[in-house]
Amino acid sequence: MNFPFQLQRGREFDVVGFGTNAVDFLIRVPAYPAFNSKVELTDYIQAAGGEIATSMVSLQRLGLKTCYVGRFGDDASGDFGIQTLRDEGVDVSLSEQITGATTQIAFILIDVSNGERTVIWKRDSKLAFRPDEAPVNLMAGTSAVHITPHDTQACIVLAREAKKHGTILSMDLDNLFDGIEELLPMMDITITSADLPKRLFGIDNKRDSLKAMRGKYGASIVGITLGEDGSMLLCGDEFIETPGFAVPNGCKDTTGAGDSFRAGLLYGLIKGRSVSESARMANAVAALKCRDIGARTALPTYAELQALLAA
Repeated sequence: MNFPFQLQRGREFDVVGFGTNAVDFLIRVPAYPAFNSKVELTDYIQAAGGEIATSMVSLQRLGLKTCYVGRFGDDASGDFGIQTLRDEGVDVSLSEQITGATTQIAFILIDVSNGERTVIWKRDSKLAFRPDEAPVNLMAGTSAVHITPHDTQACIVLAREAKKHGTILSMDLDNLFDGIEELLPMMDITITSADLPKRLFGIDNKRDSLKAMRGKYGASIVGITLGEDGSMLLCGDEFIETPGFAVPNGCKDTTGAGDSFRAGLLYGLIKGRSVSESARMANAVAALKCRDIGARTALPTYAELQALLAA
């Protein structure tokens, strides 16, 4: 099945990202600590992350033209975070560092035994975008825009402008925000965490919850990520269930796996692949990301992606 919408080609960017960035402190522990206990960590690192920033790096490494619009603090973490995007070749000309703001950070506990993680994060309110600050001028110059709805009203303004120019709208949704009911119907692609549709509709069955989501909000493609089990998408009336890939040499860290899945799906869209082919690519990108610690450390190149798909 092909993607059920027309992609506008020949624009300055393949994908523009608008949403979160972060600097992560990743702490590996032998096992997730029990309440009121002490545990010696195995090791830790500082690395760049954040949902949308990570997705743009993933797409850039695969060979697409990307732009990231977001805000950082004017602290050392902000210097580090924005420079990591520049180093990857992501256009950050419309990103900025806000005087007196603290860059979003996350402390991430990683269970060494299985690579699963727990995220503890904080975003400074000074980093938020008002509706009149949405980067609407970019919408005529990109084939797709990928967002997180933390600044929901700004995203609504951006989505309205994107619709005027035939720009595909993709959302990474893992939590509920004020105003999301107005934003969701404008999306072409909405990929959520596995539990989000149930939280919206109270339906346990995954297929039924995705049907309810598409029926209410009307996105052409809705879907959920399922960790090592892969993914489930609903396109039209067809469910596309795609198994996950085994992580080469074992899973070290799942941080950013969902972000890389979304990037892989958008990569398939931009490259003119079918929905099922794109979902397979997305699962492969997510598996390869899990080879090392950090949201972006092991994001694959095009050659690495092709090698896993061929194998």
